Amino acid sequence: MSRRRKKKILFVSAEVFPFAKVGGLADVAGSLPKSLALAGCDIRVAMPRYKNIESGMKYIKDFPVEIGPRLETCIIKEGKISFKNGGKNKTIPVYFIDNYHYFNRQNIYSYYDDEERFAFFCKAVLEMLPEIGFKPDIIHCNDWHTGPICMLLNEKYKKDEFYKDIKTLFTIHNLQYRGDFSRKTLTLFGMTDELFVPEKTEFYGMFSFMKTGLVYADAINTVSEVYAKEIQTPEYGEKLEGLLRSRKEDLFGILNGIDYEVFNPETDEYIYKNYNENTIKYKKDNKYALQKEVGLPKRDVPLIGLISRLVHQKGLDLIIDVIDEMMKSELQFILLGSGEKRYEKAFLELQEKYPEKMSVNIGFNETLANKIYAGSDLFLMPSRFEPCGLGQMISFRYGTIPIVSETGGLAETVIDIEKDKEKGNGFTFKEFCAEEMIRTIKRSIKFYNENKEKWNTLVANAMKLDFSWERSAKKYLKLYENIINKDK
Repeated sequence: MSRRRKKKILFVSAEVFPFAKVGGLADVAGSLPKSLALAGCDIRVAMPRYKNIESGMKYIKDFPVEIGPRLETCIIKEGKISFKNGGKNKTIPVYFIDNYHYFNRQNIYSYYDDEERFAFFCKAVLEMLPEIGFKPDIIHCNDWHTGPICMLLNEKYKKDEFYKDIKTLFTIHNLQYRGDFSRKTLTLFGMTDELFVPEKTEFYGMFSFMKTGLVYADAINTVSEVYAKEIQTPEYGEKLEGLLRSRKEDLFGILNGIDYEVFNPETDEYIYKNYNENTIKYKKDNKYALQKEVGLPKRDVPLIGLISRLVHQKGLDLIIDVIDEMMKSELQFILLGSGEKRYEKAFLELQEKYPEKMSVNIGFNETLANKIYAGSDLFLMPSRFEPCGLGQMISFRYGTIPIVSETGGLAETVIDIEKDKEKGNGFTFKEFCAEEMIRTIKRSIKFYNENKEKWNTLVANAMKLDFSWERSAKKYLKLYENIINKDK
């Protein structure tokens, strides 16, 4: 392949910011393609057209897709991701896979027929390509919803001349969510039970969307180097560690980045007062305004923020276990998130117990999220495991110092200030237990209180860190090149 010809990439994801978002996958899918476009790729994005995505699309065409014994209509609509480069407006095409029956619903996931919805999506993505006249060098698949694309391409579509040279990269954003369904799912793809064997799609009696991606993709990557190693162990491998070890030569870790246009305290329209590393005194204005907005007393005590899905993975039990001990310290705690009802209920009850020190905000509010990043002094992420984590990177950007467990991308990005006084940028704890977490929180509070000059230096240095996509995009380009040239 000529180096001068642009690499053609189709980036496929179930959620893409700003169109549809549940978690960090959407942020990655909305920002990584921009950096890849700037690096010279001809990159296009494909995603479902959910009910809430209404504006800015044009009709391209429609065609039938065979799903099990039926034909369903796929309608292709085109939108765009807009961004600036050197003051110039740039766009990336986004192809929306539309089908009223499957996607005209309020939510993205958790429906009774998710296996059928995303089976249709996978087939429609592949059958769309000749219809729109775009033949990618690589289809970059993301998480379980897209895993069967790799299977379909190898078992069926590569028999067609159009598809035979297309390669696949499968990115694991969170191995815990595998997309495991009944063996009958194979029939939705028009495949026989010959593929329902442990070497291919069968996973403990189920058909696994995730496993199909891991088995059939030309290369696999995940979102940090540490997590790429962790998932090859029983502790983090979700029963897929054996398969991942067998493919270790094709498994890579590339750290995620964040969009520095979206997350920029100097220009952020959501926060109360803009600032940069030279004007960090204005963080305090954001803090006081945040306290007022969420009903906390105006006090110059350490304000700890937490923005998270409220699920078991995020280590919330540690906080609940030691909240009484935590509240003995002079601090305030603000939480934003939604998820499992038991956590929502527990934190709301704790807010009633500590109304002067806790603000619990159930749901997700992008404006409030940015205000918390800007107004907090510390940002808590006590995750059991964390493939990459974006919260700690965003908090650095806003000069808010992270407190994290040493796992996955958190271990790769946060260096404890007491372990490395020169490169330290936060506070970490190695053993996943409540005692270690509360000890680390107390260390951070002591550091905040004892020397404001050192604290301000820590904040300013954190804001200078670079977790933009540029470096990671270069690694993806190199990986794409290796995949394209594989077996040549």
